[in-house]
Amino acid sequence: MQKLIEKFKTSTEEKLNKISSTLEKALKFGVAAILIAIPLYPKFPFINVPGTYVSIRIEDFLILIVAVIWFLITLRNPGSFLKSKINQGIFIFLIVSLVSLLSAVFLTKTVVFHIGILHWVRRLEYFTAFFIGVASVKTEKDLAFYLKCVLIVVIIAGIYGMGQKYLYWPIITTQNNEYSKGVALRYTPGSHIPSTFAGHYDLATYLVLVFPVLFSLFFTLKEKVKKVLILFVISSGFWLLINAISRISVVSYFIGVSIALFLIRKYKAIPIVIIVSIVIMLFSPDLVGRYSTVIQVTVKDFMKTNKIMYIKSVNIVQAADEASLPKRRESSKNKEEVSVAPVFEDRSTSIRLNVEWPRAIRAFSKNPLLGTGFSSITLATDSHYLRLLGELGILGFLSFFIVFLRIAKAFLKALPLSQNLDLGSVYLAGIIGAVPGIFLNAVFIDVFEASKFATSFWLLLGFAVAIVKIKYDEFF
Repeated sequence: MQKLIEKFKTSTEEKLNKISSTLEKALKFGVAAILIAIPLYPKFPFINVPGTYVSIRIEDFLILIVAVIWFLITLRNPGSFLKSKINQGIFIFLIVSLVSLLSAVFLTKTVVFHIGILHWVRRLEYFTAFFIGVASVKTEKDLAFYLKCVLIVVIIAGIYGMGQKYLYWPIITTQNNEYSKGVALRYTPGSHIPSTFAGHYDLATYLVLVFPVLFSLFFTLKEKVKKVLILFVISSGFWLLINAISRISVVSYFIGVSIALFLIRKYKAIPIVIIVSIVIMLFSPDLVGRYSTVIQVTVKDFMKTNKIMYIKSVNIVQAADEASLPKRRESSKNKEEVSVAPVFEDRSTSIRLNVEWPRAIRAFSKNPLLGTGFSSITLATDSHYLRLLGELGILGFLSFFIVFLRIAKAFLKALPLSQNLDLGSVYLAGIIGAVPGIFLNAVFIDVFEASKFATSFWLLLGFAVAIVKIKYDEFF
């Protein structure tokens, strides 16, 4: 009888190990599918949601399938998952945001329930990508496999972007209600290139995320063939960054790459990368034109201010001498029509300052503690921080950044990086460098709301936390 029991236990353990091994393999290839499909598959709507132009898409089901696989693996040891300080921080944010949503539905009545709950579920989806990222990296070989997927994404996105510009391949974007229906657009000279992303800002922010990793790899790899490959990928991505024409993302790119190279002690490479990048960018009339607009508007405002100051300081006698008596108004028929000078302004800045940011501030003033709920200030605020304050209030804002503070605590365990840089250390340097660049972009873009970027961001961030756990045997 005892032998039968032992045989049964052995047989059961073998079956469980086989199931576990199968699930691990499924998770690995599922993560690879997410890394490739999310950035590259166009945002075609699958199920439309009444009352909004946000749709449920096919890639949401891909994430759901991978999430189920991750959940089954996690069931083997749920205690360690629940004890993680980072995971607890995420749960706090999800609870606070749910309370904010309920407050918006039943108290301030600023949100329709079914739309608000879908926005909340989308945040849960993004954080699930982080959980999956942490669980899917067991060794540096896993990381190497996933980085190959990222390289593929940048190359294909670059090829497709060139096709959009020179061969008029279709552009699928979600920047307004009509476009979000899957309408195929065509490139027009001077416009932005979004490639396979839903918008040029999403694309540029994704590049800000991956560039520090790519440059860190380029300056640490020894094999010439791999160096050439990485340089080709960087060139493809850099062409996309220039043609996305996102001014703030260019600044974020310089910050992220500089920090990453500093962390891996490639100090001499920093000025080289900056100078070469600026020289190449000067050959892009569209990008130079966008920066010129900012300079011209700034100079114009400065001159206008100085002119007002000059008028105020004019001598009163002179002003009186130059004054003339009122004249009889003459018919406009007897005079040539006076042309009105066009208003010269930076459109992006104007929309933010005059429409989107004041709207978020008004929402925050209605309920400073919990905000007015997800979706209450439309789909665009062009500042993730103001969006957080407007939709979730002070509690939502603080709980969101608690997550990043706990992730930062994990990263600090890895600093300074060891002299012998392995793949894990190089990747960590890249991600640590990228995060400040992402935060800068978030001042002017709703970066953590864009599904293509946000899913990839939390997944790659999860890889970095997993590497710290492996290298330092720490539990976060």
